[in-house]
Order: sequence, then structure tokens, then C-alpha cells
Amino acid sequence: MAKKKTTAKKTKPKTPRKPISFKLSRQQQIILGSFLFFLGLALLFSFISYLFTWKADQSLLQTGTREDNASNWLSLVGARISHFFVYKGFGIPALTIAVLTALTGVYYFFDYAKGALKKFWFWGILLMLWLAVFLGFFSNSNDILGGTVGYEINDFLQDYLGLTGAIIVMTFLAIIYLVLRLRLTPERVSTYFKEKKNALAGEFVSDATPEPVIVDNSSTYEAQEILKGSTTGGDETAFAKAETETPPTTTSTFEQNVQNLQPTLTKKTPEVESSFEVTQAPEEEEVIPTPETVVEVEVEKPVEEEELTDNLSSKLVEDFGEFDPTLELAKFKFPPIDLLKDYTNGQGITINQEELEENKNRIVETLNNYKIGISNIKATVGPTVTLYEIVPEAGVRISKIKNLEDDIALSLSALGIRIIAPIPGRGTIGIEVPNKNPRIVSMRSAVASKKFQEAEMELPLTLGKTISNETFVVDLAKMPHLLMAGATGQGKSVGLNAILTSLLYKKHPAEVKFVLVDPKKVELTLFNKIERHYLAKLPDTEEAIITDNSKVINTLNSMCIEMDARYDLLKNAMCRNIKEYNAKFKARKLNPENGHKFLPYIVLVVDEFADLIMTSGKEVETPIARLAQLARAIGIHLIIATQRPSVNVITGIIKANFPARIAFRVTSKIDSRTILDTSGADQLIGRGDMLYTQGNDVVRIQCAFVDTPEVERIVEYIGNQKAYPDAHLLPEYVGEESGTSLDIDASDRDALFRDAAEVLVIAQQGSASLLQRKLKLGYNRAGRIIDQLEAAGVVGPFEGSKARQVLVPDMMALDQLLNNE
Repeated sequence: MAKKKTTAKKTKPKTPRKPISFKLSRQQQIILGSFLFFLGLALLFSFISYLFTWKADQSLLQTGTREDNASNWLSLVGARISHFFVYKGFGIPALTIAVLTALTGVYYFFDYAKGALKKFWFWGILLMLWLAVFLGFFSNSNDILGGTVGYEINDFLQDYLGLTGAIIVMTFLAIIYLVLRLRLTPERVSTYFKEKKNALAGEFVSDATPEPVIVDNSSTYEAQEILKGSTTGGDETAFAKAETETPPTTTSTFEQNVQNLQPTLTKKTPEVESSFEVTQAPEEEEVIPTPETVVEVEVEKPVEEEELTDNLSSKLVEDFGEFDPTLELAKFKFPPIDLLKDYTNGQGITINQEELEENKNRIVETLNNYKIGISNIKATVGPTVTLYEIVPEAGVRISKIKNLEDDIALSLSALGIRIIAPIPGRGTIGIEVPNKNPRIVSMRSAVASKKFQEAEMELPLTLGKTISNETFVVDLAKMPHLLMAGATGQGKSVGLNAILTSLLYKKHPAEVKFVLVDPKKVELTLFNKIERHYLAKLPDTEEAIITDNSKVINTLNSMCIEMDARYDLLKNAMCRNIKEYNAKFKARKLNPENGHKFLPYIVLVVDEFADLIMTSGKEVETPIARLAQLARAIGIHLIIATQRPSVNVITGIIKANFPARIAFRVTSKIDSRTILDTSGADQLIGRGDMLYTQGNDVVRIQCAFVDTPEVERIVEYIGNQKAYPDAHLLPEYVGEESGTSLDIDASDRDALFRDAAEVLVIAQQGSASLLQRKLKLGYNRAGRIIDQLEAAGVVGPFEGSKARQVLVPDMMALDQLLNNE
């Protein structure tokens, strides 16, 4: 039988395992260094604050929770870590740990050599221990000077060595540190003090002795040797000896120099002078010019230039005065207050004492039914609402009163009450109750008030009167944008008219311009008469008031272009805002030849924002959000009103950039929270009753009433005066996909023009995205081909988000169209 061949299995050689490497990569070093640095910084802050707050935080160390607020800068965690290292550890010297940790982070972050870092840690720990034990001499068992470790080690040394022995040991350890670490020796210390002593003595002698005393000893010694050589052995041996021999040392002590100084001066000085006269070289002799060689120098006195104390701008201001932007319409007259109607006939608020007493008794009775006592009550009568301020007795929860809102409204038989619990800054609880006979707050009384007439604001607005019957005046420039919302028929349009009327009574046409957007087409049309005075519009548009939603997008983008242009002017003028820029321009410090001009404020008013969002969506929201974020500094302010306060209309981007908000009456608390982020607008009584907030407190205001005939009289009065040649023109804006009405030459057509036309005719759909997919083109080239096809009559004009209409039905018609050109 044949033996089977046994084949040896081939075994793969085992690859040795890679040794575990603890070397960090550069990225890991940076991360570790950053972590250690900030850890050391946090430890340093917590340790430092613990030195001042450790007694206050003792009660929180064991039982503290996250609801407790510790006094330590790092709160409860910082207090516990500091307690471990400082109190139970090394006391004040524990700061060394924080410093060394931060230093280690710096070394790893910048990849420094780690050799020095080891020394820092070794000697730093030794120094911390020594300081902790040393401070233990002065600390009690509950003190934080040396901590528990320092106190216990110091106590141990004193128990076995006594106080004297402990001091000897600590002194010996300090000497070891100074010699090994700082390399201090007695010789270095004595040399240091000698140098200080010599420096002080040198200053003393230089101040006390006269000038001739300062003599170089080495030169005196050379002079003596030269003189000695000349008398004994000739000049050559004297000079040789002077060159080879070294002078006596000059590094003697200060006392020897002072003792040898005076004899040298008195005895050797004449010999030195005679010696130098004998050995002086002829070429080094000073040549005294004769009278024939003296040349007189004629000095010409320089002409001093005249200096101007005032710059050019100051001279222009002195000659012509400051620039006046109102000069073109210098005879413009503001509308008189008589154009507004007085609905109160000059009468103030009449207080109905019976109504106040009745409401007071009902409020007290209702609260007593729920066992809520009142210690004090006060009434403030407003035009439409009376505020009852109550002070409850001690022990009454505020939330209990807040929950009785509907019960109090039932007992008072009121339309709706609003409870403010508590009133900010007063320490009372407010109950706002509507009056049975509300008064109308006229726009005349608001405009004629002293508070509005003397308001030193850039864009003053009088919105109406508060509960205390005070005229409420705010500055639109500081808002900087205003959001108005409320249900239909609650006073939004009247509020917009009141805002525009306020600006017409205070600002010159050169100082403010309005961009009015009115999708309703009937609310703001009254202001057409002041188009050439106050309104702004796009070039080549007939009406200044925008009623077509498709034109709103171009107007908003045009205002973005205006915003960027204004920011460029501010950058070139090195100003931060429009107020500084206009002040600089009025002072004639900006040259109009460089493009500078006076910038009026621009106020954008949108009467119904929800309609724009429904029709255009992001195309409107994006430029409005951009204007709201950036335009406050260059004088563009937005006022947006809507009757649909839902989250898809008043989005988060809009709310974030509109801190000033006005809420008229709404139907639900959800709408109130959407506008104001708090409830309350659902409890208003309507007819101009509103809540105003600018990011802090909510103020209830009765909006000033201005009727349509009053607005007509005001705009008629302004429109009959001299005006500018045209309305204020905004920058021109052309949409990216607006198409073209120009004829494009056939020779300028794209090489793929015929192929693109065939693709669109076959698909019967005209869009740039189709050309991009089919012909593999970029967006810009596909857009140009679409414009060429529109000019050739193949596709129709741009229709918004819809695809263009293809005007050619089939390929035969396309060939006929292109061959006839």
C-alpha cells in the first residue's frame, strides 16, 4: 500500500502586537492642554471665592441640592471641591495645585518641553507642604490658613519636638529649598548687598563732591610712570614700561578710594600735565585759527509757517453755518392741533364715586367669601379702566387671588377683568375693572400734551393714555421695531393712523420717509396726498402706496440694498449709527463729493402681514427678518400689523427681532401668548384697549382715537404746501427670475439654444431646472437660455413659482418659427 503523503500545514507567522503607546498626538495634546488649563482656572476661582464664603456654605456641603444657591463662584460643586482641598487639605497654599494644573495645560497646549514641568510639580508640592505646615503655627483646628493637613503635621512636630524644635526643623527645610531650588549661597547674598552698598555710596559721593574730583586712576598711574621713565632712562623705556605693566587695581574698596583720592589730586596733577605736554604728538595739537582764516557764517532765519487753529469743517460752519436738511422746504408748516377733533370737549375724567364704592365692596366681599383678607385698597381711575390696588393680609398666597379672576368678574358683572399679581415695583396686587361709561381718548389731547410736545426723541410716538391718565410717549428709534396684532375690528388700523399722525406732527419731510404697504388697498390710501413730502417708493412706479403683493418683494429687497449702502456710508464716515452720521454731516465734516448725504429715517408700515405671508411666504419673511436684525443702526424701522396672531404668521424669527409689541383684544389666551408671551390680551375690552411691552413690563393703554376725516384734514393741509419734485426714491431692484423684455440678437444666442428649445417643446414645460437636468448646464447659463427663448417667443414670461408657458405646440412650429427669423 502506498503511503499517503502527509502535507505539513503552513502556519502563518504571527504578527507581533504593537506595543501600547502612551504618546499623545498633537490634537490630543491640544485637547488635554485646554482641559487642564480651564480645570486649573476653575479650581483657582473656586479656591479664591472659598476663602471668603466658606462659612456661609458650610451648611450646604452635606445636604445641599441643586435648588440651593451656594455663595461660591462655582456654586455647590466649587464649594465641595474647595472644602476638600482647602479646609481638609492644605489651606491657602492649595492655590498651588490650581496654578500647577493651569501651567500643565499651557505646556501641553503649546507643546513645550516637559522636563521643566516635572520640576515645577516637584518643588511646587514641596513648597505647598512647607507653607501649609508653616501656617499651622498660626491656625486653630477650625481655621483654613494651613488646612487640616498643615495643622495636623505642625501639631505632630510640636508634640514630639516642641515649639522650638518644630521651628528649627522648618527653618532647616527652608534652607534646603533656598539652596537647591533658588541656588542661594552666603557668597551670593553678601555680594548682592555689597553691590547695593557700593551703588548707594557712589550716588552719595557723586552728589557730595565737586566736579574736579572725578579722575581716572589708571591715567594718573600711566602719567606717573611716563614721568619717571623720562627722568631715569629715556622716553622709549618709559613708554615700553607703561605698555607692559598693568596699572594698580581699581576694584579696591570704597573707603580706600576715598582716602587715596585727595593726595593724588593735589600732588600728581601738575606732573601729569607736564608729562602730557612732553609726549603729545604734533598732529594732535589743537590748531587755533588766525584772524585771516576766520570765516563768518551768515545764518538765514527760517520762515515759520502759519498754523491754522481751525480745520476746514469748522471754517465752513463759521462761514455758512451748519447744513440744514430742511432748507429746501424751509417754509414747511407743521399741521396745527386744531385739525384734530376734541371728543372730550375739554373736560377731564369724571369720577363716579358710587361706582367706585360699589366695585370696592364687591371685590372685598368676593375675597372674603374665599377667606382672603384685605388690609388696604386703592383705586386709580383711567379713561376706560379703573385699577384697584389691594394689599392682602399676611399669609395670603398670591396665586389664590389670581385664580379668582372669573369669580371677581362675575361678582362685578364686568366684560372681563385682568389681575396683575403683583404689580412690578409697588408690592400690591392690581385688579383692572372696565368702567361702565368709558371715555374716548382723543388724538388731540395726546398730541397737545406737554410730554409729547417737549419729547426729545428721534421718532416720538404717542400711543394714547395709561390707566393713570398719563400720555404714553415712546421712541420708535429705540424700540427699534414694532409688532401689532389683534382680532378684527379691535383698533389696529386706528393705531397705525395714530402712529403716522404722531410722526407728521413732529418730524419734517426731510427727516423721515414712509414706505406704506396696504394689501387691503383702503386703509392707507389717504396718505397718497403727501407722496412728494413723506413717502418713498421704487423708481418707475406710479403709486407710492404698495397694494400689489408681487411688488412688496421688490420693495423689501430694495430696502435691503438701501441698508447695505447706508452701512457703507457709515463705515467710510467711521460712525456707529445714523444719529452720529447726520450730526457729522451737518457739521460739514463729510464731503458730498464722496457720496455722503443726509440720511432720513425710513419707516416701513405693513397693515396686514398675514396676507403677505400667505401669498409669498419666505420671499417676504427673509428680507423682513434681515431688515429687523440689521437696519436699526441706519435708521430703517419696521411697523408690522396683523389680525392673525398665529405661529405660522408671527414666526420665531419675527418675534426675536421685534421686542416692542402691541396686543389689541384677541379671542384666546393662545393668541395672547403668541403676541406677548403672556396672557392678558384676551381680557381686554376692545375699541382701542391694548397692552404694550418692550421686553420687560406690560403696560395697559387706551389707544388714541383719530378718525378718517381728521387724517384727511392733516394730509390735505400738508399736501397743499410746497413739496419735493418727486417722492423719495429707493434703490432699483430687479428680480433674478423676472425675465427680460429686451430683444436679444440672434448672433448672441447660446450654442445650445436650438437644443434647449427642442427640450422645452417636447416637454411642454418651460423651466430652467429642466434645462439643467437634460442638458447638464449650470443655473446661470440655463437662466440666460430661458431669457433668450422668451425673447424669441418660445416660452412665456415669468409667473412666480409656476413653470413658464411654452408658446410653441410642436417641433414643426418650432422649425417654422426659427426659420422665419
